[in-house]
Amino acid sequence: MHKYSLLFFLTGLLLTTSCQPTSSAESTTEDTTPEITDAMLGQLIMQGFRGLEIDSVSPIVKDQLANGEIGNIILFDYDVGLKRYGRNIASPTQVGQLLTDLQALAPGFLLTAIDQEGGRVTRLRPFYGFPEIAAAQDMGAKESTDSTTFYATQNATNLKTLGFNVNFAPVVDLNVNPDNPVIGKIKRSYGATTDQVVRHARAWITPHATVGILSVLKHFPGHGSSQSDSHKGFTDVTATWTPKELEPFEQLLASEEALAVMTAHVFNRTIDSIYPATLSPHYIQGMLRDSFHYDGVVFSDDLQMNAVNKLYDFETIIKQSILAGVDMLVFGNNLEDYDETLARRTIATLRKLLDSGEIPAERILESYQRITNLKAQLSK
Repeated sequence: MHKYSLLFFLTGLLLTTSCQPTSSAESTTEDTTPEITDAMLGQLIMQGFRGLEIDSVSPIVKDQLANGEIGNIILFDYDVGLKRYGRNIASPTQVGQLLTDLQALAPGFLLTAIDQEGGRVTRLRPFYGFPEIAAAQDMGAKESTDSTTFYATQNATNLKTLGFNVNFAPVVDLNVNPDNPVIGKIKRSYGATTDQVVRHARAWITPHATVGILSVLKHFPGHGSSQSDSHKGFTDVTATWTPKELEPFEQLLASEEALAVMTAHVFNRTIDSIYPATLSPHYIQGMLRDSFHYDGVVFSDDLQMNAVNKLYDFETIIKQSILAGVDMLVFGNNLEDYDETLARRTIATLRKLLDSGEIPAERILESYQRITNLKAQLSK
């Protein structure tokens, strides 16, 4: 039996036994469980918003930030809903001031994130006065990693100066399907082999770690073989995905420190016949936690993407993400339905699920502790 087939079998057994009701003896610890406040739940939320400067950010958003209900933020340059640029990014000076003002408004340290991969997925563009970054495929095509290190060093220094501390990069998906509309076709993968991807990913990660920028590997367990875009709808990789796509994640997580992981909304019925990866404990608890021994923060991909948002109701998405092992619920808030009260609605949903016992308090506390530990490291 292939080692990953064995892994999936053992994971199934683990999940079956671990989901059994606790005995009365085990439940005696309930009285010692700390009270979970709304501000604690806010630490599990990363949300996007509209506004180029603090005065143009909605009072509703600012109120949630000031109350700790939005514990983390993500910036974009293009507003998908409004179909125009000028959402959060206009110039280096403007971005730096916006991040400074938002951090001053928040009661605690914010994770400030951006998708700054290079190539097509670049939010800080030359048009706004930022340096150009090559696409991952162009960097990975070179045997030497010198070019990757150059762009990564330039990018990391720039992000640090502006006030960012999280970069949703590098993409470590293998370029299995060059016609993949969301990875291969737009040059987001370093290459088709594990060695090629790992070498260039390390060259990208190191300069970011040096200046205190968290690199987030994506998209676990691999999006490179998909034939569709999970932003647009259901993405089934059952017939195309292979365990080889796990190798870059496994190798990097085993050898690199100060990394995090972002999930993919891909569906594979041979691993989980009900839920895509972001909502499935088979992937996050079984593979990442139990097999790879990863205990860092797991970020969801955008939970408003149609691969989950069109298939499940809001409460199910929140519930299953948390039960699967996601720590940070990411809402880009940058698709068709912009919602200024998204964090508040998420907290209300989490509170309902906690009160009903559908989500155990211990599960929330695990994520809260991982996130606060990460913030303590990044805020030094």
